[in-house]
Amino acid sequence: MKGIHGKTVLVTGAASGFGAGIAERFAQEGGKVIVADIDRQAGAAQADAIGGTFLQMDVADDTSVRAVLDALAEPVEILVNNAGIGLSPTPLTEVEPADFERLIGVNVRSIYHTARAIVPVMRSNGGGVILNIASTAGVSPRPGLTWYNASKGWVITATRSMAVELAADNIRVNAINPVAGETPLLSTFMGGDTEENRARFLATIPLGRFSTPDDIASAACFLCSEEASMITGVALEVDGGRCI
Repeated sequence: MKGIHGKTVLVTGAASGFGAGIAERFAQEGGKVIVADIDRQAGAAQADAIGGTFLQMDVADDTSVRAVLDALAEPVEILVNNAGIGLSPTPLTEVEPADFERLIGVNVRSIYHTARAIVPVMRSNGGGVILNIASTAGVSPRPGLTWYNASKGWVITATRSMAVELAADNIRVNAINPVAGETPLLSTFMGGDTEENRARFLATIPLGRFSTPDDIASAACFLCSEEASMITGVALEVDGGRCI
């Protein structure tokens, strides 16, 4: 992919799941990848595996985000806001306040925190690319996941608004809407990883399979590459037809 080789790429939540797949693909494309994650052991292992750099970061904490970015030797040219958490299917009135606040901190505030720190740098360097990992839940919500659905709907709207506001600065902003994938969060979304739950969920995906980190990484590389230089404000569904 043109425009990735040699670029400094920061991927949040890159220790596992979609983030790990995205970080690995950018490294394969020649990017200088920074694995940012709250999990020090898993994050450091992933960085070592792909020849990247690990920096511990709590994306829900503005102080943590600022400290990590201030420590960088080179400015971030491609930012992938991948860090996210889910909720087990729960009636909306029964979600505990602490769980709601953590969900909003990781899924919503994180994008605010990284934008405040990185956008001014991108502006001063003549541009950049931001990719936010949203979800099909923000397009086609399912009962029992109301606050998670809402957090991902926010990501989609924020992506479009950021794209409009930052276009004049040559900063492209896009999102990916993955369907549930073979990641550590799958069991959470299904309310338990059982054969019955898998069959029920797969029945809603026309292509008949869950997404994989490799699926999301392929879309991420394209949207952050020069091949997508005319694409901004898009929320690309990588969902096997789930949202049709």
